[in-house]
Amino acid sequence: MDKKYKINRNLDKLTRKEHLYAMVEIPKILDVSINTFHNYRRIKAGDAQDIPYEKVVLLEHLFGLNHGELAAGKPTCRAIRDLYAKNSPSDN
Repeated sequence: MDKKYKINRNLDKLTRKEHLYAMVEIPKILDVSINTFHNYRRIKAGDAQDIPYEKVVLLEHLFGLNHGELAAGKPTCRAIRDLYAKNSPSDN
């Protein structure tokens, strides 16, 4: 199954030495345990588990990504006004 976040893809783009360094330093920068970082890397698409927003932003900066690029998929949702118009009783 696909991963929810592109952490491993971005780690794979690093040289071996950069990768080894990243595996030690990223958990420190995120202020999480190494095990928690590995859990972040293993989150599968469709899992209810998420990485806290602040950690996602840090990871995007560390990998040189733009906002929203760490997520492997794009959430789909209609705008609240569309949902309201579809589901509200008629004003007539």
